[in-house]
Amino acid sequence: MKAVIKVLVVFALLIVSGTKSIAQEISWVAPEYSSSLVNPFVGNQKATNEGKVIFEQMCVLCHGAKGQGNGEAGLTLQPHPANFLALNVKNETDGAIFWKITNGKAPMATYFELLTDDQRWKLVNYIRELEKK
Repeated sequence: MKAVIKVLVVFALLIVSGTKSIAQEISWVAPEYSSSLVNPFVGNQKATNEGKVIFEQMCVLCHGAKGQGNGEAGLTLQPHPANFLALNVKNETDGAIFWKITNGKAPMATYFELLTDDQRWKLVNYIRELEKK
């Protein structure tokens, strides 16, 4: 009887810890102030096109060509890269997405020093374009 209880306790702990790690993967929340950041390129098709070029150079390997988080390099990452077509991303503000690109969170790199503010905003524009397709 004690052995059965031990097995059940271990099983319950595995379920709880597994659920916690899944929740952490999908709940990367940008700070509240990021929602007040204003995208200077909203509606600017030229900026969106430039964002596509940046995306293809810097992001497609992990996030995939269509932004679904299924790029070759991203398949083995934990947590998996964001699926830009998912509701949790679609419901984020441009500022929150910009903040995440800027600051990163392992295994995603921070792009603060690699890309200019304008380049990061252009990426936000292109991510929004992916959501429309």
